[in-house]
Amino acid sequence: QTRNLRYKHVYAVCDSDSFNNYLKRQDLLSNFQVIISLKKLLLFSMSSGMFKSDALPNSESPYVRPSMMSENPQYHDTLEKICIIGSGNWGSTISMIVGENAAGYEECENCVNMWVYEEQVDGRKLTDIINTDHENIKYLPGHKIPTNVVAVSDLRKAAEGATLLIFVLPHQFLPPLLAQIREVVHPSCRGVSLIKGLDFDEISSRPTLISESIASNFWPGFQCGVLMGANVASEVANGELCESTLGSCFGEPLDEQTRRIFDAPTFRVQHVFDVAGAEVCGALKNVVALGAGFVDGLGLGGNTKAALIRVGLREMIRFCRLFFKGIKDDTFTQSCGMADLITTCYGGRNRKCAEAFARGQGSGESCQEQWTDIEAKLLNGQKMQGTLSAKEAYAALCSVDKLHDFPLIRTIHEIAFDGKPVKSIVDGISVERSGRSNL
Repeated sequence: QTRNLRYKHVYAVCDSDSFNNYLKRQDLLSNFQVIISLKKLLLFSMSSGMFKSDALPNSESPYVRPSMMSENPQYHDTLEKICIIGSGNWGSTISMIVGENAAGYEECENCVNMWVYEEQVDGRKLTDIINTDHENIKYLPGHKIPTNVVAVSDLRKAAEGATLLIFVLPHQFLPPLLAQIREVVHPSCRGVSLIKGLDFDEISSRPTLISESIASNFWPGFQCGVLMGANVASEVANGELCESTLGSCFGEPLDEQTRRIFDAPTFRVQHVFDVAGAEVCGALKNVVALGAGFVDGLGLGGNTKAALIRVGLREMIRFCRLFFKGIKDDTFTQSCGMADLITTCYGGRNRKCAEAFARGQGSGESCQEQWTDIEAKLLNGQKMQGTLSAKEAYAALCSVDKLHDFPLIRTIHEIAFDGKPVKSIVDGISVERSGRSNL
């Protein structure tokens, strides 16, 4: 089969029985050189075992899979082909940066596909609006999207041949999409998740990283990093200076190449290897932001919010160390840690909705009805992540009988879902007795 990459390769592929017989004759059980190229010989390595017939190309996949060029499974010698999965407020904002960078970097294809869940806006398809007017008038009005960013409503078409997937949509919508994406992306594809939340494994009763959930839906060796930080979308879109943290272990040169794809003069990206620490911070800060919204709804001042942020940061650190290995102290002073927590507790959708919840408590609606109404009225089709993350964090702590060590997370959950009075938020702002630290 032929494919227009940086070079045009011609792959000689035979039926599975002949192919396995060939391997036996050559005594090639785990490594093989079988690809004939017009330009060069490509070395493909199998991670283990005989080459199976289910790894051969099929009618839906134009690539041999699984494959690894060199020793790095994410390495590829093709131009970087980027696909953004999601087109909401944050997805459209990040497309402005990624699109501009892709157009300027010789290692990237100029075109960046952005998968859009098709909607009708003022009688027009949202994809047509974005591709014609270069503006997402529903989720990011007033900001121009680069002309090389192409809105595509067909998920498989959007992701076809992608070497870098950028996931930026509510994580409850993600699972049904991954199987379709897996069939069409480049065999050396990698991912970066901008999704702030946690998954919860009901079998193990432990929290799991969304980046790991994404990777597990692809193939062995697929890696997914994260981009987390103090990034209120409207401020990023306005070109106001901010920072972000890329957590990834893609290996060189891809860690730095990925960082450069997101980095801009007003969007400064720092790389760390602590993927778990960066991702869990991105989830739990939304839980703490609910508490900040409760404080604002009560009309309490900056001193109270500062105390809540302090306790929240300590519980975030404690949670990371309780459930995940390899957590680095430095992660919590990066943009994904302290900075993101501060900005989310003063702005952002979770704080905003929690303030409205506090002011409306006692209206007669159930807690869940209140959250649903608030989300519909204030977020213009966007989704909260804080309430979902609060449920998942609470369940995880209950599963290991550690809820007593997290009074703030416990109190936020009780207010948000059990009808506990909002004024009890101050009970979650605890101090530790002299000589004791839970960190």
